[in-house]
Order: sequence, then C-alpha cells, then structure tokens
Amino acid sequence: MQRVYKTIAMVACGLLVAVSITVQAQSSQNARFLSLAPGGGLPIIPVLEGWIANPDGTTSYSFGMINRNDEPLDLPLGEGNYIEPAKYSGIQPTHFPAGRTTGAFAITVPASEQDLDVWWYLTTGDSETLKVPGRRGAAAYELDFILPRPQGSLQPLVGIGDRGAQSAGLYAQIGDFPDGTVQAGTNVRMSVNINDPSDRDPTDSRFKEPIPLGVEFMKFQGAGEVTFTRHPDTEVTENPYKEGDPRFRFFREPKANSTQVDGPSGIGQVFVSFSEAGEYIISAKVTQHRAPDSSDGDQCCWTNVYQRVTVR
Repeated sequence: MQRVYKTIAMVACGLLVAVSITVQAQSSQNARFLSLAPGGGLPIIPVLEGWIANPDGTTSYSFGMINRNDEPLDLPLGEGNYIEPAKYSGIQPTHFPAGRTTGAFAITVPASEQDLDVWWYLTTGDSETLKVPGRRGAAAYELDFILPRPQGSLQPLVGIGDRGAQSAGLYAQIGDFPDGTVQAGTNVRMSVNINDPSDRDPTDSRFKEPIPLGVEFMKFQGAGEVTFTRHPDTEVTENPYKEGDPRFRFFREPKANSTQVDGPSGIGQVFVSFSEAGEYIISAKVTQHRAPDSSDGDQCCWTNVYQRVTVR
C-alpha cells in the first residue's frame, strides 16, 4: 500500500511540474497569458445591434459596444478606432462608458451598397484588434424601428436645443450647439426638445397618463473630460422601497447626466462643463423605455441626436 501511495505522489508531482513548465512556456511566448488587465485596459468590444431596411431603399446599421473595464475609456479616431469603407469613419464614438451601451450610433448606406459590409475596428491598448461588420441579410438581426410596436410606441421626435427642428432615428441628426463657443471649466446648459408621436389605445388603462421619456446625455467624442450636473428643475427619483424591503438595495439613483420628460412633449436639459479646449460631440439618447413595448433589449424605441461643441 505504501508503494501505491508513493507512486501516486510521484505522478502528482510530475503533473504539477508539467503544468508549471507549460504555464512558464506559454507565459514566455505570450506576456499577457497570465495578465488579468492588459496594458490599456480590457478590450472594448464593438457590437452590431442589427440592420434596418429603410423605406427609401437605404439600409441602416446600428452599433453599440461593451466596455468590460470598471472605468470609461477613450479611443481616439485613427488606427485604434476606424470604420471601413473609410468614407463612413468619423461618426463613431471615441468615448466608451463602462458596461454595455446599446445603439450608440448608426451608419446608413445607399441601396447600391446594401450587399457590402461596413466594418468597425477597435484596438484597446496592447489587446488584439476587434471588429464587427454592419451586414444586411440575416433575419434575426433585422430591426423594426420603422413599424409601431404592439402597443403603438414609436421613436421619439427630438430636436437640438429648445427650438431645433425635430426628427427621429438611430442617428437622427448632428448639429452645432446652439449657443456657440463655450469656455473650458464653465457650466453650460445643454438641451433637447422632445415630442412623443406614439399612437396608443386611449381606452387602455396603462396609457391614461402620458408615458415619461428618458433622456441621457453622454460624451461621444472629445479629448478632455466632460462633467454633467443636474439642472435645478430636474426631479431626482427617490427610492420607492422601505429599507427593510429586499428591493431597497437594488435601487440606483439616476446619474447626473440623466433626466426625464413627463411627456408627451417637453425639454430635456442638463449642465455640462469641459476640462480643456477642443472639439467635442455630446450625444443625447431619448427613450420610450417606460412603455411596455419598448426597451434596450427589444431594440426599440429611441432616438439619438448629437451636438458639436467648440470649447476655448
């Protein structure tokens, strides 16, 4: 029996040595094999949300991303963040908030190019380049933004500033900040005007009152840091559950860059400051996600608008 134990012990030691040698060999061949956080952070993953067959014959591709790091990262336009064909590059984000971002931007191609792939490439630090194609054809990826949802939800109509012309879409419009050039380090008010075009059943008890619309302002492009502060008129949602309720700990207070418009129309606003001079783009995503037939998971129903800001 002692011989058996000795044999087992020798085999176990041999396996440990073999594993150790294998790991050392792999580590010497690839310095990142045992690294939990490669230089520059964990890779940012580009995501194709789906494609849309537009009534005018064009095709739109909706893109999102996943930042697995605990903090936001910036990848400037260029070798680490580009789109092919090159004529479509430049409208993608350079700022990537932590976590999952759904439907950050869209690219629309003419009917003559609907069979061509539009690739988005991202390289995070020392990580390998990741890419995803905007591609038409797979029914599972077709989005139905053009049609009303089962309870009538549609994409909100959104305009830049308090009085800008409204439109709806995944990349509804991009325009200049209405108040002109701003100074670094100064709080400036930024706003969007909103209207809900949804056609809901007035006899349905769920729709007796207008459904609130969510508004989230985000840094989209720009070299410096962007800080958001609530507008004084913004009502801060309080935890609706008592401390003893198990649901209490799951409540999260809305972030400073988020607000709500009670609907069916109104102004979403926030204060923004920029740490340094440069050219920035601030996006505003307006959602119908309080409606029963709309959510990020359903890929419906929101509108994105983008404001270019020059900071001196």
